[in-house]
Amino acid sequence: MNAKTLPAHDKLPETFYLQTDVCKVAKQLIGKILVTKFENRLTAGRIIETEAYNGIVDKASHAWNNRRTNRTETMFAKGGVAYVYLCYGIHHLFNVVTNREDVPHAILIRALEPMAGIEEMLQRTRKQKPDHSITRGPGNVSKAMGISILHSGESLLRNKVYIADDGYRPKPSELIATPRIGVDYAEEDALLPYRFILKGNPYLSGNASLNRKKTS
Repeated sequence: MNAKTLPAHDKLPETFYLQTDVCKVAKQLIGKILVTKFENRLTAGRIIETEAYNGIVDKASHAWNNRRTNRTETMFAKGGVAYVYLCYGIHHLFNVVTNREDVPHAILIRALEPMAGIEEMLQRTRKQKPDHSITRGPGNVSKAMGISILHSGESLLRNKVYIADDGYRPKPSELIATPRIGVDYAEEDALLPYRFILKGNPYLSGNASLNRKKTS
């Protein structure tokens, strides 16, 4: 697909991001479209994998135990902004901040199915031709979409970075919840079924066995 074939869509309203159940929102984001428009270059991909982080009560969250630092302060903003942080000094990871101000809920976007601007994605990821790795995993998502820590705090209600709804709805049987990936440090919270995926999608990241577990 290219930019001209991106389907008609509506930008998600602020009310979507102000919902109080972070897992519910993470599940609702499956099937929505992440769009970036930088310097008149449009890229878009359907969200097929998310992870919810439940703020101060979640040991896997950067804001666990009400931790407020220069990096995490964005998580405490009113829902509807981007929280982007650097992982291992290499990967820029894009998160969606939700809930009201001072409740640091965030949702990591782990994988997309490309829809528009694939040539631009190839340039950004330095690939010769598209394959399933181009937007598989949160680091690749940000790289392909042109997102960096410079966009942390960016409003998702404007035009540079936003999430849209084109009417697509996954079947309930296609939605699966599993434990999150790479959060073993979170002890018992590492086992929570806070990762949501679109079953069978080839762009999914992580362990294949996790991708087959059913949602409750």
